[in-house]
Amino acid sequence: MSGRADTVRDTGRRAVRRLARGARGLAGRAGAVARKPYWERPDPGRLVRRWPDLTAAWFGTVFFWLSLTPSLVPRPWLLQGVVGGITATMGYALGSLVATLCRALFRWRPGDTTRARLWQAYWVIATVLSLWLIAESDHAQRRLRELQGLPPTMAWHTAAIILIAFLLWALLLLAARGVRLGSRTLIRALHRFVPLPVAIGLGLALSAMIVTVGLRDVVFQRGVIDLADRIAYTTNGGTEEGIHRPTSSLVSGGPGSLLRWQDLGFQGRNFAGSTPTRQQISAYTGRPAKDPVRVYVSASAPEAFSSRDPFEAKARLAVRELERTGAFDRDVLAIAGTTGTGWVNADISEPLEYMHDGDTAIVAVQYSYLPSWVSFLVDKERAAQATRGLVEAVLATWSALPADDRPKLVVTGESLGGYAIESSFDGVDDLLARTDGALIVGTPNFAPMSREIRDHRDAGSPVWRPLYEDGENVRFAQFPRRDLKRPGPAAAWGDPRVVYLQNASDPVVWWSSDLFLHRPEWLDEPLGPDITPAIRWFPAVSFWQTTVDMAVSYGVDAPHGHRYGTAPVDGWAAIVPREGWTPRDTDRLRDHMENREAPY
Repeated sequence: MSGRADTVRDTGRRAVRRLARGARGLAGRAGAVARKPYWERPDPGRLVRRWPDLTAAWFGTVFFWLSLTPSLVPRPWLLQGVVGGITATMGYALGSLVATLCRALFRWRPGDTTRARLWQAYWVIATVLSLWLIAESDHAQRRLRELQGLPPTMAWHTAAIILIAFLLWALLLLAARGVRLGSRTLIRALHRFVPLPVAIGLGLALSAMIVTVGLRDVVFQRGVIDLADRIAYTTNGGTEEGIHRPTSSLVSGGPGSLLRWQDLGFQGRNFAGSTPTRQQISAYTGRPAKDPVRVYVSASAPEAFSSRDPFEAKARLAVRELERTGAFDRDVLAIAGTTGTGWVNADISEPLEYMHDGDTAIVAVQYSYLPSWVSFLVDKERAAQATRGLVEAVLATWSALPADDRPKLVVTGESLGGYAIESSFDGVDDLLARTDGALIVGTPNFAPMSREIRDHRDAGSPVWRPLYEDGENVRFAQFPRRDLKRPGPAAAWGDPRVVYLQNASDPVVWWSSDLFLHRPEWLDEPLGPDITPAIRWFPAVSFWQTTVDMAVSYGVDAPHGHRYGTAPVDGWAAIVPREGWTPRDTDRLRDHMENREAPY
Protein backbone atom coordinates (compact mmCIF):
# COMPACT_ATOMS: atom_id res chain seq x y z
CA MET A 1 0.00 0.00 0.00
CA SER A 2 2.80 2.42 0.91
CA GLY A 3 4.56 1.72 -2.40
CA ARG A 4 1.41 2.52 -4.32
CA ALA A 5 0.95 5.71 -2.25
CA ASP A 6 4.56 6.74 -2.99
CA THR A 7 3.95 6.22 -6.71
CA VAL A 8 0.85 8.40 -6.60
CA ARG A 9 2.74 11.14 -4.70
CA ASP A 10 5.61 11.01 -7.22
CA THR A 11 3.17 11.26 -10.13
CA GLY A 12 1.48 14.24 -8.47
CA ARG A 13 4.78 15.99 -7.87
CA ARG A 14 5.84 15.50 -11.48
CA ALA A 15 2.50 16.90 -12.68
CA VAL A 16 2.87 19.92 -10.43
CA ARG A 17 6.42 20.52 -11.67
CA ARG A 18 5.27 20.26 -15.30
CA LEU A 19 2.47 22.75 -14.60
CA ALA A 20 4.90 25.08 -12.88
CA ARG A 21 7.35 24.89 -15.80
CA GLY A 22 4.49 25.52 -18.21
CA ALA A 23 3.30 28.49 -16.18
CA ARG A 24 6.85 29.90 -16.00
CA GLY A 25 7.23 29.41 -19.74
CA LEU A 26 3.89 31.07 -20.43
CA ALA A 27 4.75 33.94 -18.10
CA GLY A 28 8.11 34.28 -19.82
CA ARG A 29 6.52 34.41 -23.24
CA ALA A 30 3.91 36.88 -21.99
CA GLY A 31 6.68 39.01 -20.54
CA ALA A 32 8.58 38.88 -23.81
CA VAL A 33 5.46 39.95 -25.70
CA ALA A 34 4.84 42.74 -23.20
CA ARG A 35 8.42 43.95 -23.59
CA LYS A 36 8.20 43.77 -27.40
CA PRO A 37 4.48 43.84 -28.37
CA TYR A 38 5.05 43.65 -32.10
CA TRP A 39 6.50 41.21 -34.63
CA GLU A 40 9.62 42.01 -36.60
CA ARG A 41 9.41 40.61 -40.10
CA PRO A 42 12.48 38.48 -40.91
CA ASP A 43 12.64 39.76 -44.48
CA PRO A 44 12.28 43.55 -45.02
CA GLY A 45 11.00 42.83 -48.53
CA ARG A 46 7.83 41.18 -47.29
CA LEU A 47 4.69 43.11 -48.18
CA VAL A 48 1.87 40.82 -47.04
CA ARG A 49 3.18 39.01 -43.96
CA ARG A 50 4.35 41.94 -41.87
CA TRP A 51 3.29 43.77 -38.73
CA PRO A 52 0.94 46.77 -39.09
CA ASP A 53 2.40 50.25 -39.09
CA LEU A 54 1.96 52.00 -35.74
CA THR A 55 0.86 55.35 -37.15
CA ALA A 56 -1.62 53.63 -39.45
CA ALA A 57 -2.89 51.51 -36.54
CA TRP A 58 -3.57 54.69 -34.53
CA PHE A 59 -5.44 56.28 -37.43
CA GLY A 60 -7.47 53.10 -37.98
CA THR A 61 -8.33 52.84 -34.28
CA VAL A 62 -9.43 56.47 -34.08
CA PHE A 63 -11.64 55.99 -37.15
CA PHE A 64 -13.12 52.91 -35.46
CA TRP A 65 -13.90 55.01 -32.39
CA LEU A 66 -15.58 57.65 -34.55
CA SER A 67 -17.77 54.98 -36.14
CA LEU A 68 -19.25 54.25 -32.71
CA THR A 69 -21.06 57.60 -32.66
CA PRO A 70 -24.84 57.50 -33.30
CA SER A 71 -26.28 58.38 -36.69
CA LEU A 72 -29.81 58.70 -38.12
CA VAL A 73 -31.37 55.42 -36.97
CA PRO A 74 -30.38 52.80 -34.36
CA ARG A 75 -27.82 50.26 -35.58
CA PRO A 76 -27.66 46.60 -34.51
CA TRP A 77 -24.35 45.36 -33.14
CA LEU A 78 -23.62 43.30 -36.26
CA LEU A 79 -23.75 46.31 -38.57
CA GLN A 80 -21.80 48.37 -36.06
CA GLY A 81 -19.01 45.84 -36.47
CA VAL A 82 -19.22 46.19 -40.25
CA VAL A 83 -19.14 50.00 -40.11
CA GLY A 84 -16.25 49.84 -37.66
CA GLY A 85 -14.23 47.52 -39.89
CA ILE A 86 -14.76 49.62 -43.03
CA THR A 87 -13.97 52.91 -41.36
CA ALA A 88 -10.95 51.44 -39.56
CA THR A 89 -9.61 50.34 -42.95
CA MET A 90 -10.04 53.83 -44.37
CA GLY A 91 -8.29 55.30 -41.33
CA TYR A 92 -5.48 52.77 -41.65
CA ALA A 93 -4.99 53.69 -45.31
CA LEU A 94 -4.82 57.38 -44.43
CA GLY A 95 -2.40 56.65 -41.60
CA SER A 96 -0.17 54.61 -43.92
CA LEU A 97 0.01 57.53 -46.31
CA VAL A 98 0.86 59.95 -43.49
CA ALA A 99 3.54 57.59 -42.14
CA THR A 100 5.10 57.15 -45.58
CA LEU A 101 5.24 60.90 -46.16
CA CYS A 102 6.73 61.54 -42.71
CA ARG A 103 9.45 58.92 -43.21
CA ALA A 104 10.28 60.41 -46.61
CA LEU A 105 10.43 63.97 -45.26
CA PHE A 106 12.08 63.49 -41.87
CA ARG A 107 13.93 60.18 -42.36
CA TRP A 108 13.35 59.26 -38.72
CA ARG A 109 12.81 55.71 -37.54
CA PRO A 110 12.42 54.91 -33.83
CA GLY A 111 14.85 52.56 -32.12
CA ASP A 112 13.76 49.20 -30.74
CA THR A 113 13.22 50.52 -27.22
CA THR A 114 11.22 53.53 -28.35
CA ARG A 115 9.18 51.42 -30.74
CA ALA A 116 8.38 48.94 -27.98
CA ARG A 117 7.26 51.72 -25.63
CA LEU A 118 5.06 53.23 -28.32
CA TRP A 119 3.40 49.88 -29.04
CA GLN A 120 2.90 49.23 -25.33
CA ALA A 121 1.17 52.58 -24.99
CA TYR A 122 -0.96 51.81 -28.04
CA TRP A 123 -2.20 48.46 -26.71
CA VAL A 124 -3.10 49.88 -23.29
CA ILE A 125 -4.81 53.05 -24.54
CA ALA A 126 -6.56 51.39 -27.50
CA THR A 127 -7.93 48.55 -25.39
CA VAL A 128 -9.20 50.71 -22.54
CA LEU A 129 -10.71 53.40 -24.74
CA SER A 130 -12.29 50.88 -27.14
CA LEU A 131 -14.08 49.09 -24.31
CA TRP A 132 -15.22 52.39 -22.78
CA LEU A 133 -16.37 53.93 -26.07
CA ILE A 134 -18.28 50.80 -27.10
CA ALA A 135 -20.08 50.93 -23.75
CA GLU A 136 -20.85 54.63 -24.35
CA SER A 137 -22.11 53.82 -27.86
CA ASP A 138 -24.46 51.28 -26.29
CA HIS A 139 -25.97 54.06 -24.15
CA ALA A 140 -26.19 56.41 -27.15
CA GLN A 141 -27.98 53.77 -29.24
CA ARG A 142 -30.46 53.16 -26.42
CA ARG A 143 -31.19 56.90 -26.14
CA LEU A 144 -31.71 57.06 -29.90
CA ARG A 145 -34.12 54.14 -29.74
CA GLU A 146 -36.16 55.92 -27.08
CA LEU A 147 -36.15 59.12 -29.16
CA GLN A 148 -37.63 57.18 -32.11
CA GLY A 149 -40.25 55.35 -30.07
CA LEU A 150 -38.50 51.97 -29.76
CA PRO A 151 -37.95 49.98 -26.55
CA PRO A 152 -34.53 50.90 -25.13
CA THR A 153 -33.59 47.26 -24.62
CA MET A 154 -31.22 45.88 -27.24
CA ALA A 155 -28.31 43.48 -27.58
CA TRP A 156 -24.92 45.21 -27.87
CA HIS A 157 -22.11 42.65 -27.87
CA THR A 158 -18.81 44.41 -27.23
CA ALA A 159 -16.57 41.44 -28.00
CA ALA A 160 -18.49 40.62 -31.19
CA ILE A 161 -18.27 44.23 -32.43
CA ILE A 162 -14.50 44.27 -31.93
CA LEU A 163 -14.09 40.82 -33.53
CA ILE A 164 -16.18 41.65 -36.61
CA ALA A 165 -14.45 45.00 -37.10
CA PHE A 166 -11.01 43.42 -36.68
CA LEU A 167 -11.69 40.54 -39.07
CA LEU A 168 -13.11 42.85 -41.75
CA TRP A 169 -10.17 45.24 -41.33
CA ALA A 170 -7.70 42.34 -41.57
CA LEU A 171 -9.32 40.95 -44.73
CA LEU A 172 -9.35 44.33 -46.45
CA LEU A 173 -5.76 45.00 -45.37
CA LEU A 174 -4.58 41.65 -46.72
CA ALA A 175 -6.40 42.33 -50.00
CA ALA A 176 -4.71 45.74 -50.30
CA ARG A 177 -1.31 44.24 -49.55
CA GLY A 178 -1.94 41.53 -52.11
CA VAL A 179 -2.62 44.19 -54.73
CA ARG A 180 0.56 45.97 -53.75
CA LEU A 181 2.55 42.74 -54.03
CA GLY A 182 1.08 42.07 -57.46
CA SER A 183 1.95 45.60 -58.59
CA ARG A 184 5.54 45.21 -57.44
CA THR A 185 5.87 41.87 -59.24
CA LEU A 186 4.45 43.39 -62.42
CA ILE A 187 6.83 46.38 -62.23
CA ARG A 188 9.83 44.08 -61.84
CA ALA A 189 8.72 42.05 -64.85
CA LEU A 190 8.28 45.18 -66.97
CA HIS A 191 11.64 46.55 -65.85
CA ARG A 192 13.38 43.79 -67.80
CA PHE A 193 12.16 45.42 -71.01
CA VAL A 194 11.80 49.13 -70.23
CA PRO A 195 13.50 51.69 -67.94
CA LEU A 196 12.41 51.71 -64.31
CA PRO A 197 10.36 54.97 -64.41
CA VAL A 198 8.43 53.64 -67.39
CA ALA A 199 7.97 50.26 -65.70
CA ILE A 200 6.61 51.93 -62.57
CA GLY A 201 4.14 54.04 -64.55
CA LEU A 202 2.96 51.12 -66.68
CA GLY A 203 2.81 48.76 -63.70
CA LEU A 204 0.72 51.10 -61.58
CA ALA A 205 -1.61 51.89 -64.49
CA LEU A 206 -2.10 48.21 -65.33
CA SER A 207 -2.63 47.31 -61.68
CA ALA A 208 -5.25 50.04 -61.29
CA MET A 209 -7.02 48.85 -64.44
CA ILE A 210 -6.98 45.21 -63.35
CA VAL A 211 -8.35 46.05 -59.91
CA THR A 212 -11.03 48.36 -61.34
CA VAL A 213 -12.16 45.92 -64.00
CA GLY A 214 -12.03 43.03 -61.55
CA LEU A 215 -14.14 44.79 -58.93
CA ARG A 216 -16.59 46.34 -61.41
CA ASP A 217 -17.04 43.61 -64.01
CA VAL A 218 -16.25 40.43 -62.10
CA VAL A 219 -17.09 41.03 -58.44
CA PHE A 220 -19.89 43.57 -58.88
CA GLN A 221 -21.52 42.92 -62.27
CA ARG A 222 -21.02 39.15 -62.59
CA GLY A 223 -21.09 38.49 -58.88
CA VAL A 224 -23.28 40.79 -56.81
CA ILE A 225 -25.59 42.07 -59.56
CA ASP A 226 -26.03 38.70 -61.28
CA LEU A 227 -26.84 37.03 -57.97
CA ALA A 228 -29.34 39.76 -57.07
CA ASP A 229 -30.84 39.48 -60.55
CA ARG A 230 -31.32 35.70 -60.29
CA ILE A 231 -32.93 36.00 -56.87
CA ALA A 232 -35.18 38.87 -57.98
CA TYR A 233 -36.13 37.05 -61.20
CA THR A 234 -37.20 33.99 -59.23
CA THR A 235 -39.18 36.16 -56.79
CA ASN A 236 -40.82 38.05 -59.66
CA GLY A 237 -42.26 34.81 -60.96
CA GLY A 238 -44.00 34.01 -57.68
CA THR A 239 -47.14 35.25 -55.96
CA GLU A 240 -47.55 36.40 -52.37
CA GLU A 241 -49.53 34.02 -50.17
CA GLY A 242 -53.14 35.15 -49.97
CA ILE A 243 -53.01 37.08 -53.26
CA HIS A 244 -55.38 35.79 -55.95
CA ARG A 245 -56.33 36.80 -59.45
CA PRO A 246 -58.93 39.62 -59.31
CA THR A 247 -62.50 38.89 -60.37
CA SER A 248 -63.13 42.54 -61.27
CA SER A 249 -62.82 43.49 -64.93
CA LEU A 250 -61.60 46.91 -63.77
CA VAL A 251 -58.25 45.56 -62.61
CA SER A 252 -55.27 44.45 -64.69
CA GLY A 253 -55.05 40.68 -64.84
CA GLY A 254 -58.80 40.33 -64.30
CA PRO A 255 -61.50 39.30 -66.80
CA GLY A 256 -61.19 41.14 -70.12
CA SER A 257 -57.86 42.74 -69.18
CA LEU A 258 -55.31 43.49 -71.86
CA LEU A 259 -52.66 42.15 -69.48
CA ARG A 260 -52.45 38.54 -68.41
CA TRP A 261 -52.29 37.75 -64.70
CA GLN A 262 -49.11 35.71 -65.17
CA ASP A 263 -47.41 38.66 -66.91
CA LEU A 264 -47.89 41.15 -64.06
CA GLY A 265 -44.88 40.06 -62.02
CA PHE A 266 -44.71 39.59 -58.26
CA GLN A 267 -45.40 43.18 -57.26
CA GLY A 268 -47.95 43.68 -60.04
CA ARG A 269 -49.93 40.68 -58.81
CA ASN A 270 -49.72 42.07 -55.26
CA PHE A 271 -51.05 45.43 -56.44
CA ALA A 272 -53.81 44.05 -58.66
CA GLY A 273 -54.75 41.08 -56.48
CA SER A 274 -55.25 43.20 -53.34
CA THR A 275 -57.64 45.77 -54.85
CA PRO A 276 -60.42 46.48 -52.34
CA THR A 277 -63.93 45.69 -53.54
CA ARG A 278 -66.90 48.02 -53.41
CA GLN A 279 -68.37 45.79 -50.68
CA GLN A 280 -65.27 46.26 -48.52
CA ILE A 281 -65.30 50.02 -49.05
CA SER A 282 -69.03 50.32 -48.36
CA ALA A 283 -68.66 48.26 -45.19
CA TYR A 284 -66.25 50.91 -43.93
CA THR A 285 -67.91 54.09 -45.24
CA GLY A 286 -71.57 53.11 -44.92
CA ARG A 287 -72.14 54.64 -48.37
CA PRO A 288 -72.52 53.17 -51.86
CA ALA A 289 -69.14 52.57 -53.48
CA LYS A 290 -67.58 51.55 -56.77
CA ASP A 291 -64.98 48.94 -57.56
CA PRO A 292 -61.69 50.85 -57.92
CA VAL A 293 -59.67 50.74 -61.14
CA ARG A 294 -56.09 49.54 -60.87
CA VAL A 295 -53.88 49.29 -63.96
CA TYR A 296 -50.39 47.80 -63.83
CA VAL A 297 -47.96 47.13 -66.68
CA SER A 298 -44.99 45.01 -65.66
CA ALA A 299 -41.43 45.02 -66.94
CA SER A 300 -42.06 41.56 -68.42
CA ALA A 301 -45.15 42.57 -70.44
CA PRO A 302 -44.80 41.03 -73.95
CA GLU A 303 -45.34 44.45 -75.56
CA ALA A 304 -42.13 45.68 -73.93
CA PHE A 305 -40.10 43.17 -75.93
CA SER A 306 -41.81 43.66 -79.28
CA SER A 307 -41.12 47.37 -79.62
CA ARG A 308 -38.06 49.47 -80.33
CA ASP A 309 -39.08 51.77 -77.47
CA PRO A 310 -40.28 49.55 -74.62
CA PHE A 311 -41.12 52.51 -72.37
CA GLU A 312 -43.40 54.07 -74.98
CA ALA A 313 -44.99 50.69 -75.71
CA LYS A 314 -45.78 50.07 -72.04
CA ALA A 315 -47.15 53.60 -71.67
CA ARG A 316 -49.48 53.12 -74.68
CA LEU A 317 -50.62 49.79 -73.25
CA ALA A 318 -51.33 51.42 -69.89
CA VAL A 319 -53.47 54.11 -71.54
CA ARG A 320 -55.40 51.51 -73.52
CA GLU A 321 -56.07 49.62 -70.30
CA LEU A 322 -57.18 52.84 -68.62
CA GLU A 323 -59.57 53.52 -71.48
CA ARG A 324 -60.89 49.95 -71.35
CA THR A 325 -61.69 50.26 -67.64
CA GLY A 326 -63.28 53.71 -67.91
CA ALA A 327 -60.57 55.27 -65.77
CA PHE A 328 -60.99 58.70 -67.40
CA ASP A 329 -64.59 58.82 -66.13
CA ARG A 330 -63.54 58.45 -62.49
CA ASP A 331 -63.41 61.16 -59.84
CA VAL A 332 -59.63 60.85 -59.36
CA LEU A 333 -56.92 59.39 -61.59
CA ALA A 334 -53.55 58.77 -59.93
CA ILE A 335 -50.25 57.98 -61.63
CA ALA A 336 -48.00 56.03 -59.25
CA GLY A 337 -44.24 55.72 -59.56
CA THR A 338 -42.91 52.32 -58.51
CA THR A 339 -39.81 51.37 -56.54
CA GLY A 340 -37.06 49.14 -57.89
CA THR A 341 -39.04 45.93 -57.52
CA GLY A 342 -42.20 47.51 -58.92
CA TRP A 343 -43.76 47.94 -55.48
CA VAL A 344 -46.67 50.31 -54.94
CA ASN A 345 -47.31 50.97 -51.25
CA ALA A 346 -50.82 49.92 -50.21
CA ASP A 347 -50.69 52.63 -47.52
CA ILE A 348 -50.69 55.14 -50.40
CA SER A 349 -53.18 53.54 -52.78
CA GLU A 350 -55.87 52.32 -50.37
CA PRO A 351 -56.53 55.62 -48.51
CA LEU A 352 -57.25 57.36 -51.81
CA GLU A 353 -59.70 54.62 -52.80
CA TYR A 354 -61.52 54.60 -49.47
CA MET A 355 -61.61 58.40 -49.35
CA HIS A 356 -63.40 58.58 -52.72
CA ASP A 357 -65.71 55.58 -52.26
CA GLY A 358 -63.78 53.61 -54.87
CA ASP A 359 -64.38 56.22 -57.60
CA THR A 360 -60.68 56.21 -58.45
CA ALA A 361 -58.17 54.83 -60.92
CA ILE A 362 -54.50 54.18 -60.18
CA VAL A 363 -51.99 53.32 -62.90
CA ALA A 364 -48.38 52.19 -62.50
CA VAL A 365 -45.63 50.88 -64.77
CA GLN A 366 -42.82 48.63 -63.57
CA TYR A 367 -39.38 49.44 -64.94
CA SER A 368 -37.45 46.74 -63.05
CA TYR A 369 -37.89 43.77 -60.74
CA LEU A 370 -34.52 44.31 -59.03
CA PRO A 371 -34.28 45.44 -55.39
CA SER A 372 -34.23 49.21 -54.97
CA TRP A 373 -30.54 49.36 -54.00
CA VAL A 374 -29.61 47.53 -57.21
CA SER A 375 -32.00 49.63 -59.28
CA PHE A 376 -30.38 52.74 -57.85
CA LEU A 377 -27.01 51.54 -59.10
CA VAL A 378 -27.98 50.17 -62.52
CA ASP A 379 -31.59 51.15 -63.35
CA LYS A 380 -32.03 54.70 -62.02
CA GLU A 381 -32.40 56.27 -65.46
CA ARG A 382 -34.80 53.55 -66.55
CA ALA A 383 -37.06 54.53 -63.65
CA ALA A 384 -37.17 58.11 -64.92
CA GLN A 385 -37.67 57.09 -68.56
CA ALA A 386 -40.44 54.57 -67.88
CA THR A 387 -42.40 56.84 -65.55
CA ARG A 388 -41.99 59.91 -67.72
CA GLY A 389 -43.31 57.93 -70.69
CA LEU A 390 -46.35 56.92 -68.64
CA VAL A 391 -46.96 60.47 -67.38
CA GLU A 392 -46.74 61.95 -70.89
CA ALA A 393 -49.05 59.31 -72.38
CA VAL A 394 -51.69 59.73 -69.66
CA LEU A 395 -51.46 63.53 -69.77
CA ALA A 396 -51.93 63.52 -73.55
CA THR A 397 -55.21 61.64 -73.26
CA TRP A 398 -56.40 63.41 -70.12
CA SER A 399 -55.68 66.95 -71.34
CA ALA A 400 -57.68 66.31 -74.51
CA LEU A 401 -60.83 65.84 -72.42
CA PRO A 402 -63.09 68.78 -71.46
CA ALA A 403 -61.78 70.42 -68.28
CA ASP A 404 -65.15 70.04 -66.55
CA ASP A 405 -65.58 66.42 -67.59
CA ARG A 406 -62.38 64.67 -66.62
CA PRO A 407 -60.97 63.26 -63.37
CA LYS A 408 -58.65 65.13 -61.08
CA LEU A 409 -55.17 64.01 -62.05
CA VAL A 410 -52.66 63.43 -59.24
CA VAL A 411 -49.25 61.80 -59.12
CA THR A 412 -47.58 59.91 -56.31
CA GLY A 413 -44.48 57.89 -55.56
CA GLU A 414 -42.39 56.62 -52.68
CA SER A 415 -38.60 56.37 -52.54
CA LEU A 416 -37.32 55.58 -56.07
CA GLY A 417 -40.93 55.89 -57.21
CA GLY A 418 -40.91 59.47 -55.94
CA TYR A 419 -37.69 60.14 -57.84
CA ALA A 420 -39.30 58.71 -60.99
CA ILE A 421 -42.32 60.99 -60.62
CA GLU A 422 -40.15 64.06 -60.00
CA SER A 423 -38.05 63.24 -63.06
CA SER A 424 -41.21 63.25 -65.18
CA PHE A 425 -41.63 67.01 -64.80
CA ASP A 426 -39.42 70.01 -65.54
CA GLY A 427 -39.60 71.41 -62.03
CA VAL A 428 -42.20 72.46 -59.49
CA ASP A 429 -43.96 74.95 -61.75
CA ASP A 430 -44.39 72.31 -64.46
CA LEU A 431 -45.85 69.86 -61.94
CA LEU A 432 -48.30 72.47 -60.62
CA ALA A 433 -49.33 73.51 -64.13
CA ARG A 434 -50.03 70.02 -65.44
CA THR A 435 -51.58 68.14 -62.50
CA ASP A 436 -54.10 68.61 -59.70
CA GLY A 437 -51.65 67.66 -56.97
CA ALA A 438 -48.91 65.29 -55.85
CA LEU A 439 -48.04 63.13 -52.86
CA ILE A 440 -44.30 62.40 -52.76
CA VAL A 441 -42.93 60.16 -50.02
CA GLY A 442 -39.34 59.68 -48.85
CA THR A 443 -37.57 60.69 -52.06
CA PRO A 444 -33.83 60.03 -52.38
CA ASN A 445 -31.44 62.94 -52.06
CA PHE A 446 -30.73 62.98 -55.81
CA ALA A 447 -34.41 63.51 -56.75
CA PRO A 448 -34.32 66.73 -58.82
CA MET A 449 -37.46 68.51 -57.67
CA SER A 450 -37.12 68.01 -53.92
CA ARG A 451 -33.47 69.06 -54.17
CA GLU A 452 -34.56 72.20 -56.04
CA ILE A 453 -37.07 72.97 -53.29
CA ARG A 454 -34.55 72.45 -50.49
CA ASP A 455 -31.95 74.58 -52.27
CA HIS A 456 -34.43 77.46 -52.74
CA ARG A 457 -36.33 77.13 -49.46
CA ASP A 458 -37.41 80.21 -47.54
CA ALA A 459 -34.77 81.73 -45.32
CA GLY A 460 -34.76 80.40 -41.77
CA SER A 461 -36.50 77.11 -42.50
CA PRO A 462 -34.48 73.92 -41.82
CA VAL A 463 -33.58 71.60 -44.67
CA TRP A 464 -35.43 68.72 -42.99
CA ARG A 465 -38.68 70.74 -42.95
CA PRO A 466 -38.26 73.33 -45.71
CA LEU A 467 -40.76 76.11 -46.22
CA TYR A 468 -41.11 76.90 -49.92
CA GLU A 469 -42.69 80.15 -51.12
CA ASP A 470 -44.56 80.51 -47.82
CA GLY A 471 -46.18 77.11 -48.28
CA GLU A 472 -48.48 78.43 -50.99
CA ASN A 473 -48.57 75.16 -52.94
CA VAL A 474 -45.85 72.89 -51.54
CA ARG A 475 -45.54 71.69 -47.94
CA PHE A 476 -43.35 69.15 -46.15
CA ALA A 477 -44.44 66.99 -43.24
CA GLN A 478 -43.24 64.33 -40.86
CA PHE A 479 -46.16 64.77 -38.48
CA PRO A 480 -48.83 65.84 -40.99
CA ARG A 481 -51.50 67.01 -38.54
CA ARG A 482 -49.05 69.61 -37.26
CA ASP A 483 -46.61 70.16 -40.10
CA LEU A 484 -49.15 70.74 -42.89
CA LYS A 485 -50.41 73.80 -41.00
CA ARG A 486 -47.08 75.56 -41.47
CA PRO A 487 -46.36 78.42 -41.84
CA GLY A 488 -49.57 79.07 -39.88
CA PRO A 489 -53.35 78.55 -39.88
CA ALA A 490 -53.91 81.87 -41.62
CA ALA A 491 -51.44 81.14 -44.45
CA ALA A 492 -53.21 80.61 -47.74
CA TRP A 493 -52.77 77.15 -49.22
CA GLY A 494 -53.66 77.32 -52.85
CA ASP A 495 -54.43 74.68 -55.43
CA PRO A 496 -53.01 72.46 -56.69
CA ARG A 497 -51.25 71.14 -53.62
CA VAL A 498 -48.04 69.12 -53.32
CA VAL A 499 -47.35 67.26 -50.09
CA TYR A 500 -43.91 65.86 -49.32
CA LEU A 501 -43.71 63.29 -46.54
CA GLN A 502 -40.12 63.50 -45.34
CA ASN A 503 -38.80 62.14 -42.05
CA ALA A 504 -35.88 64.03 -40.56
CA SER A 505 -34.24 60.68 -39.71
CA ASP A 506 -34.72 59.05 -43.15
CA PRO A 507 -31.27 58.00 -44.43
CA VAL A 508 -32.70 57.40 -47.92
CA VAL A 509 -33.51 61.11 -48.10
CA TRP A 510 -30.11 62.25 -46.83
CA TRP A 511 -27.64 59.75 -48.27
CA SER A 512 -25.26 61.36 -50.74
CA SER A 513 -21.70 60.83 -51.87
CA ASP A 514 -21.12 64.42 -50.67
CA LEU A 515 -21.22 63.07 -47.11
CA PHE A 516 -17.75 61.68 -47.67
CA LEU A 517 -16.11 65.09 -47.50
CA HIS A 518 -18.81 67.68 -46.76
CA ARG A 519 -20.85 68.31 -43.62
CA PRO A 520 -24.58 68.12 -44.50
CA GLU A 521 -27.12 70.83 -43.80
CA TRP A 522 -29.39 68.44 -41.92
CA LEU A 523 -26.89 68.52 -39.06
CA ASP A 524 -27.29 72.28 -38.65
CA GLU A 525 -29.27 73.61 -35.71
CA PRO A 526 -32.09 73.14 -35.08
CA LEU A 527 -31.91 69.38 -35.49
CA GLY A 528 -34.90 67.35 -36.64
CA PRO A 529 -37.31 66.12 -33.95
CA ASP A 530 -35.99 62.55 -34.04
CA ILE A 531 -32.28 63.31 -34.52
CA THR A 532 -30.12 62.70 -31.46
CA PRO A 533 -28.07 65.69 -30.21
CA ALA A 534 -25.12 63.29 -29.94
CA ILE A 535 -24.85 62.94 -33.72
CA ARG A 536 -21.67 64.27 -35.33
CA TRP A 537 -20.21 64.50 -38.82
CA PHE A 538 -16.79 63.03 -39.56
CA PRO A 539 -15.23 62.79 -43.05
CA ALA A 540 -15.72 59.35 -44.63
CA VAL A 541 -17.08 57.90 -41.36
CA SER A 542 -20.50 59.59 -41.61
CA PHE A 543 -20.80 58.46 -45.22
CA TRP A 544 -20.51 54.80 -44.24
CA GLN A 545 -22.73 55.25 -41.20
CA THR A 546 -25.51 56.69 -43.38
CA THR A 547 -24.94 53.97 -45.98
CA VAL A 548 -25.50 51.30 -43.35
CA ASP A 549 -28.43 53.27 -41.94
CA MET A 550 -30.25 52.75 -45.25
CA ALA A 551 -30.06 48.99 -44.73
CA VAL A 552 -31.87 49.29 -41.36
CA SER A 553 -34.12 52.25 -42.20
CA TYR A 554 -37.19 49.98 -41.98
CA GLY A 555 -36.17 48.77 -38.52
CA VAL A 556 -37.97 51.63 -36.77
CA ASP A 557 -41.62 52.60 -36.52
CA ALA A 558 -43.31 55.41 -38.44
CA PRO A 559 -42.73 58.30 -38.63
CA HIS A 560 -39.02 57.59 -38.37
CA GLY A 561 -36.37 56.22 -40.70
CA HIS A 562 -37.86 55.24 -44.06
CA ARG A 563 -41.25 54.33 -42.58
CA TYR A 564 -44.20 56.64 -43.22
CA GLY A 565 -47.10 54.52 -41.97
CA THR A 566 -50.52 56.06 -42.43
CA ALA A 567 -49.28 59.60 -43.07
CA PRO A 568 -50.52 59.35 -46.71
CA VAL A 569 -54.08 59.57 -45.31
CA ASP A 570 -53.40 63.13 -44.19
CA GLY A 571 -51.57 63.81 -47.41
CA TRP A 572 -54.48 62.81 -49.64
CA ALA A 573 -56.92 64.65 -47.38
CA ALA A 574 -54.94 67.83 -47.99
CA ILE A 575 -54.44 67.31 -51.73
CA VAL A 576 -57.62 65.85 -53.15
CA PRO A 577 -60.33 65.29 -50.50
CA ARG A 578 -63.78 64.03 -51.40
CA GLU A 579 -66.51 66.66 -51.34
CA GLY A 580 -67.66 67.17 -47.76
CA TRP A 581 -64.55 65.56 -46.26
CA THR A 582 -63.81 66.64 -42.68
CA PRO A 583 -60.86 66.32 -40.27
CA ARG A 584 -62.92 63.77 -38.36
CA ASP A 585 -63.13 61.66 -41.52
CA THR A 586 -59.34 61.84 -41.79
CA ASP A 587 -58.90 60.63 -38.21
CA ARG A 588 -61.32 57.78 -38.76
CA LEU A 589 -59.65 56.65 -42.00
CA ARG A 590 -56.23 56.87 -40.38
CA ASP A 591 -57.42 54.60 -37.55
CA HIS A 592 -58.84 52.16 -40.09
CA MET A 593 -55.57 52.00 -42.00
CA GLU A 594 -53.55 51.52 -38.82
CA ASN A 595 -55.73 48.66 -37.59
CA ARG A 596 -56.27 46.79 -40.85
CA GLU A 597 -54.01 43.96 -41.92
CA ALA A 598 -51.68 45.10 -44.70
CA PRO A 599 -52.47 43.15 -47.88
CA TYR A 600 -48.81 42.58 -48.81
